[in-house]
Amino acid sequence: MRTLILLLLLPFCAGAQNYAADAIPDSLRKGARAVLREAEVVIEVKSPAKAIVREHHVYTVLENAGENLGGFSSWYDKFNTIDEVSGVLYDARGKQLKKARRKDMEDRSYVDDASLADDTRYLAHDFYYRNYPYTVDYQEQDDINGITHFEDWLPLTTSGVSTQHSKYVIIAPNGYDVRWLAMNGAQSPVITTDGDKKVYTWEARNLPARTLESYGPRWRDVMPYVLTGPSDFEVAGYKGNMSSWESYGKFVELLREGRETLPEAVRRQVHALVDTVKDNREKVCILYRYLQQNTHYINLSLGIGGWQPFPPDYVATKKYGDCKALSNYMVALLKEAGIPARYVVIRAREDAAPIVEGFPSFQFNHIVTCVPMGKDSIWLECTSQTESPGYMGSFTGGRKALLIDDAGGHLVPTPVYTAKDNTRTRVVSAKVGPDGNLDADVSTLYCCIRQEAPHAMMKEMAADDRQKYLNNLFRLPTYSIDKNHYEEQEGAHPSVTEQLHVVAPGYAGVSGKRLFIAPNVFDRSNTRLSSDSVRKYDYVTYRSFSDVDSVQIALPAGYQPEAMPKDVAIDGRFGSYRCSIRVDNDRVVYYRYLRQDAGRYPPSDYAALVNFYEQLYKADNSRIVLVKKK
Repeated sequence: MRTLILLLLLPFCAGAQNYAADAIPDSLRKGARAVLREAEVVIEVKSPAKAIVREHHVYTVLENAGENLGGFSSWYDKFNTIDEVSGVLYDARGKQLKKARRKDMEDRSYVDDASLADDTRYLAHDFYYRNYPYTVDYQEQDDINGITHFEDWLPLTTSGVSTQHSKYVIIAPNGYDVRWLAMNGAQSPVITTDGDKKVYTWEARNLPARTLESYGPRWRDVMPYVLTGPSDFEVAGYKGNMSSWESYGKFVELLREGRETLPEAVRRQVHALVDTVKDNREKVCILYRYLQQNTHYINLSLGIGGWQPFPPDYVATKKYGDCKALSNYMVALLKEAGIPARYVVIRAREDAAPIVEGFPSFQFNHIVTCVPMGKDSIWLECTSQTESPGYMGSFTGGRKALLIDDAGGHLVPTPVYTAKDNTRTRVVSAKVGPDGNLDADVSTLYCCIRQEAPHAMMKEMAADDRQKYLNNLFRLPTYSIDKNHYEEQEGAHPSVTEQLHVVAPGYAGVSGKRLFIAPNVFDRSNTRLSSDSVRKYDYVTYRSFSDVDSVQIALPAGYQPEAMPKDVAIDGRFGSYRCSIRVDNDRVVYYRYLRQDAGRYPPSDYAALVNFYEQLYKADNSRIVLVKKK
């Protein structure tokens, strides 16, 4: 084993390698856009704060679809330095064409439009070689001075990429506790010892490419992988332990220690705002609006500041902060008002995967505030200047978060938005002329997650973007909106009312004495699943919603129905659907209801899902045939 440790000091590829593309087995080429020829990561832990990481990745790119794997990118910051890095390019025969050193790579900042300061940087490189197949070989060595987590081991890295060889090694002192959790059938490590070192090794060979399907589960929901992490760790002199969520929360609270004192002027302002208010909920809303009106979000990630919130006096003076600083500031404002509030660590983004609850570790990317109020807590997104108090929405709703208090961290659920909450109710009053042109007044009420797009359009979009939003609102061949008006109702379940005047030339088909009208003007389903597909993975719907449409279309004089679609009613585990159509006093009257819940359905249900969506598609796109009376 001393030999293995000694090899850490030497280049991974000291000898000649056969990276000819024709050496790849056919089983690894099948269905692959690229092949991971070699992946080796070795982490040598020196102490709870220090480690050396060596990485070696070799990809053979087989076609244009694998081009994103033909380059290199690696980040570094105050706690993570790149000591050595190199790259080599090989042609299809495995002949070396070019080499790259650090001086050949671009050194870029991670700072974006939402960042004021961020000491994270990254190296990037691309050989820009496009004669397929070709192979790239990149190696690097990093010096870690502040351990917060270890990499996960994913032997199959991504969709459409096979793996020839993958190896993951953690070397740690005997007394150092390395935690790991095998997911989705992943293997356990081979554990060996050598003197005062313990070595954990995971290894896999010749894994064929796997490809996810549309509406399928996330990659990590189905592919084998291993979570790894430390127990004791240290960052910038702050020591912590993440063997439990409670102990992890204590570390987060340690970073906040002594950072809740408000400037005197702000303290006076808090009391002026809420001392005469009796209801605590109203106090929370008032102080949340004060935060929104007097601060704005900007990213600040300098050193330990990437983990530790800036104190309230910084936010009060600068009038800005990142999610940590603003949430901490909100907690301080509420504390001054005598209202206990909690700092909450969460994984944000609509498409974020759920955290792995059974493996306490650094799985988060955002901070919010929670105000416990018995069974009905108030959640506050402190980075938004427009969000309603109490509303989490698609960004942070419907997931587990780590609430921090004096006892440590506790996993708690954030508000879930069901099909009864995420509604869109539309009322259409329209008329069709004999030329087929449609003139419509459209009133739509959007609630909860359904109101997020119009809310953003109202509050955040420039005039050009607002016009683009309106131009892409409906699936019509051509239309124009010459009037629009929006009103918002705030609250834990916010809503937006939209009033539009829409003109759609040629909406109805005209053929001789007949008119062809689709009564579902604005909300036709366009989901059609391939009936020829053989489903391998579950079919997943992540969002719950309900739609209700009431439509009346005045007809030109002298027309009567010649052919009418039948009413449709569907009830099942995939959703509920109703539509009815009638012609009454020269007026088409149409009603539609659709409800779908988030769900996960096995491949055996796929044929029934195909039929469900086909029924919706046909019903939504059905047309009335009207003929002019003689």
